[in-house]
Amino acid sequence: MSTDYQRARTVLGARLRELRTEAGFDGKGVAELLGWQRSKVSRLENGKQTPSAADLVAWAEAVGQPGLADELTAQLKGLETRYRSWRRQLGSGHRPRQELGILETQVTRVTRAMEVVRIPGLLQTAGYAHNVFSVAAEFRQSPKDTEEAVRARLRRQQALYEPGRTFHFLLWEGALHARTCSPEVMASQLDRLMSVIGLDTVTLGVIPTTATLKRAPSHGFWIYDRRVVVVETIGAELWLDDTETIRVYEKAWDWLMESAVHGAQAQRLITRARSMLASG
Repeated sequence: MSTDYQRARTVLGARLRELRTEAGFDGKGVAELLGWQRSKVSRLENGKQTPSAADLVAWAEAVGQPGLADELTAQLKGLETRYRSWRRQLGSGHRPRQELGILETQVTRVTRAMEVVRIPGLLQTAGYAHNVFSVAAEFRQSPKDTEEAVRARLRRQQALYEPGRTFHFLLWEGALHARTCSPEVMASQLDRLMSVIGLDTVTLGVIPTTATLKRAPSHGFWIYDRRVVVVETIGAELWLDDTETIRVYEKAWDWLMESAVHGAQAQRLITRARSMLASG
């Protein structure tokens, strides 16, 4: 769980405790009033459990402040907007998340993406994407709608050719060598990367493993305009929209760019990775 998410949940819990004590209840008293276990009250107040919207409405009514229900549920909505568990997002499969990606791309003029191990979705071939979704569905035990998800991902890529949009991609060189699919699929994927170099809407930088790094590429992230940063973890996807966090990720982007190579130098690294597929 992210530090930002936990901090926000702790703040919400502290607010619940404040309302309880102002109403003159102890933990046992409010638990009895709500028909909850005492341990649930403790977990909520200490930021150990995420309340539901119904929990917050019931809490506001129990402490005699029903008018504060909107305030509390707004805090919860803000918290959930930042932290989106994969279990919840993929409850109906991968296609709905890809449709969300299409919408986000449609309202974005400048997209910046940094990936460490995986080829960015906007640059993936159908074969590579198929492997990504198949493995993810198996790992997370989510509905397997692989073909629909691949089609949605490819529809999103149409934005690469639309005037007025720009896409800037950074790849750690290791992503060119990570054997997450068959050599044949990876060869086609590397060919695809070569083909986007030179598009007037796209820049592709590769950070060589031998580069001197001002900052290590610790994880992937996407910056949509200067509006939101999306970070994927194993358990969740973080949507970060506060000004300070966006500024930090933009600084990380700038520092990583200093270590990247573009154009012919990037092509040489891709070509080298492709040649190693045959020898490997």
